[in-house]
Amino acid sequence: MNTLRRRQFSAALAGSLALPQLALAADTALPVPASLPAAAGIAALKKEPLVLLVSLPGCPFCELVRRNYLLPAQRDGSLQAWQLNITDRTTPLIGFDGKATTAAAQIAAWKAGFTPTVLFLGPAGQDLAERLVGLASIDFYGAYLDERLAQARKAVAALS
Repeated sequence: MNTLRRRQFSAALAGSLALPQLALAADTALPVPASLPAAAGIAALKKEPLVLLVSLPGCPFCELVRRNYLLPAQRDGSLQAWQLNITDRTTPLIGFDGKATTAAAQIAAWKAGFTPTVLFLGPAGQDLAERLVGLASIDFYGAYLDERLAQARKAVAALS
């Protein structure tokens, strides 16, 4: 086995051993909005985008995004983030159209069925920045998140 293949195999093996342990850890949840317009209103008062994590219970990548990026930013006050569970078909949610829906139905309407996905939305539910889909590179995820937030914040400022 050549050196490159050995490194790829070792990385894959290490990842497969670590991810189940992370998945066993209790999910670190973000708040779940009861109303998207109300959550967007809170964000708008702070001149911020509505940041939503589309999550799946037990998803180790969702947990990494929450634990390593969104929760620390929320704790230091630089970001207010919410989450929606892609499988939640029972908890009522008020959509941007004012009608009752569920997280699962809203996520399907947004065509945001891959987890984790971070959405950056305006007061009317419009996309303010490109969605951050998946977790392709832990090394660069923070930079990708910062870039999208800067773009969304600039769009929020332009709306004012």
